[in-house]
Formats: sequence, C-alpha cells, structure tokens
Amino acid sequence: MVIPGRDASPPPAVSLTFPHPALHPHRGDPRRVAARADGLLMLHVRTVSPADVTDRVLEMLDANPGVLSLIALPSAVRRPQGDAIEFDVLTSSANDVLAALRGLGVDRRGSITIEPIGTTISDAANEASRDAPYQESTPVWEQVDATIRAQGTYPPSFYGLLVISGLIAAVGILTNSQILVVGAMVVCPDYGAISNIALGINQGSHQRVRRGLFALAAGFGAAIVVPFLFAVVVRAADKIPRAYMLGLRPVSSLINSPNLFSVVVAVLAGLVGVISLTESRANTLIGVFISVTTIPAAADIGVSSAMQGRSEAVGSFLQLLLNVSILIVVGSVALRAQRRIWRRLAIRRTGVQPGG
Repeated sequence: MVIPGRDASPPPAVSLTFPHPALHPHRGDPRRVAARADGLLMLHVRTVSPADVTDRVLEMLDANPGVLSLIALPSAVRRPQGDAIEFDVLTSSANDVLAALRGLGVDRRGSITIEPIGTTISDAANEASRDAPYQESTPVWEQVDATIRAQGTYPPSFYGLLVISGLIAAVGILTNSQILVVGAMVVCPDYGAISNIALGINQGSHQRVRRGLFALAAGFGAAIVVPFLFAVVVRAADKIPRAYMLGLRPVSSLINSPNLFSVVVAVLAGLVGVISLTESRANTLIGVFISVTTIPAAADIGVSSAMQGRSEAVGSFLQLLLNVSILIVVGSVALRAQRRIWRRLAIRRTGVQPGG
C-alpha cells in the first residue's frame, strides 16, 4: 500500500487534526452515524510511523476488522520525523494491534499514544463489536502495565500519606473508632507499590521490585515510628483513653491477632486489586478494602510498642508482614493468570494466537 502525495520535505507545521480530509479510503464514510455503543468499547491510537514502515503498518491495520476510522497523513510529524497515523480500535483487538506496531518498531523509532473513548456512535463500531464477546471488559495490557507503572513513582507525598494514614489509624486504635481506621485506609497509597512489585516479578524487572520493596519498607517504617512517637506523647500527657487503659481494645485485638481469616481477607484483597486494575474498575472503595490488611497493622505496631504491649506489637508486625507478602504473591499470580485466561478466550474466539 502506498500513501499518495508523499513529499520528501515535511510541511512547515505539524497538523494532527481529527478528523482530517485525508481519511483512509478503506474505512467508509465517517459521517455514517446511527447507533450508540456504550462503555469503553474503543481506544483512539495516535502513532508516528517511520516512512519506511508506514505501508506495512497501514496494511496490518487495514486487515484487522477491529480497526476503524483509519487516517494517514504522510510526512506530517517532526520530532520524531515520520507519518501521522490515527485510528480507533476495539479493545478486544487492541492487544493484537499494539503488539504488531511494536513488532514493526513503531514504539522504538516513532511513538504510540493511546486514549480511551468513552462513547462511540457508529454503526460500523457496533457491527464490529458483535463478534467480540466480553468486549467491554477485555484488558488492554499496554494500558494495564502503564497504569501500574504510573503508581510506581514514590514522591515525598507517597510517604507523607502513609504517615498521615498511620496517625489516623493510631487515633482510631486508641479511641476504638472503627470509622477512623477506615479513614486511614482511604488515605493509604500502599497498593501502588505492591502492584509494582507484582508487575516487576512477572516482567523480571529487579529494579522495579527493589524500588517497590524499598518504598514499602521506608513508608511503613515511617507509618510505625510516627504513630509510636504520637502514642508516647499521649502517654506522657496522661491522655490515654480510659477504655484503652482498661484493656478494652476491640479494634487493636482484631488487628494484632493474625489467623486463618487474615489470610483469607488478604487473598481476596489481592484478587480484588488485580481485577480492578485490569478491568479499569479501581476506585477509593477498592483501595480501602486492600489497605484493611496493611496500614492498621503498621499503626498498631507503633501504638502497642509505646504502650509496652510487646506481644500485641509482635502480633501486628506478623499481620503486616503476612498481609503484604500475600498481596504481592497473589498480585503476581493473578496478573499472570489473567493474561493467560484472556489469551485463551481470544484464541477460542478467533483461532489466532493474540499479541500482548
């Protein structure tokens, strides 16, 4: 396939206007609009393709029935130099298309940008999606990995939020306030590091695993030390709540007593976290459920140590270590298992080994 009108010299200005008059002729009339496709059914992909591979890129895209609204603009891009190619793609076809683009070296010599489309109004899109079961929930693994990697940066705010959540949990433990402990779970950002460790294990990235483990160790260390100092001040000021002094500590007792149910909850939390990431369902409530196994235990180590409750502190430390380990292992196994499950579903639907 040859792009008509290619000029050896690039235009003076870069133009990526969408839609563009140079709409690829193989995709029909873009004004054909009649039906509404709900959900994140499609992605919009913008690529900068090196001129020597553009023909192969267009042939690959044109052959995929899940690709729509294909646009090619020859010599339209600078930095990097290349042809602008834009298209919409069904999420069920996105993994194959992105793997093919990588195989042609577009990611190394050009660029690939992916944008979600909330709603597509198109007969062609509806027709193409009918042959794609689970279209709405098909994970696009490039996006899943990018989402996890985006949470793998650990700025000062990451550690600050862990400390704040630890302090909130410490107050909740001292006052037997389950609401405050839940509030601490809302604030806690720990699952970003946990999911990055799981991804690093799957991809063999030792650097990602090391960085995640360091962030967790430093973050939880701060979330233990600061509540410890807070509890020491409370004790020195003789402001310990009476119920806590009398040993009525239902919240603390629940946290510092690891058992079979702790393992069950940690496993379920790990599964929920991975499923929410791969199916774009992550929200604050899911974060709360995941953090139920971590930040309360870290805060209780500090509080119990300050109150000279050695056995309680040891119990909370074991709870924290057990839960973080389970979350990492379950996350790694579940990510790998989901890739295999979706790959088998794709093979069963198309009979072709998918990419991604």
